Amino acid sequence: MTTLANIAVTFVALLHVYFLVLEMFFWDKPLGIRTFRLTPEFAQASKALAANQGLYNGFLAAGLLWGLSMGATGTAVLTFFLSCVIVAGLYGAYSVGRKILWVQAVPALIALGLLLLS
Repeated sequence: MTTLANIAVTFVALLHVYFLVLEMFFWDKPLGIRTFRLTPEFAQASKALAANQGLYNGFLAAGLLWGLSMGATGTAVLTFFLSCVIVAGLYGAYSVGRKILWVQAVPALIALGLLLLS
């Protein structure tokens, strides 16, 4: 079960690295505009805010990778950062769109469940 939990946590961390890249570097490019369904004008006007949001996603990924690097002693760190991802995903689903629930919160919830069962 530990291997499965580690794979799930790694997946969540990689998702957040992907979110960082999208929000910090591609927000106002065709990939970002298409992914987030933005107008070019809105993307340009909100570029700095998106980069800040991307940085926070990077912190979540870094925390998850840090927890993984600690091995068995990293469970508390992983629990904290996965919980942060779940809360952020729930808030995003409430405030922005339901898709965020499935893309962010559910994978983190699965990883947390696997972690706690291992």
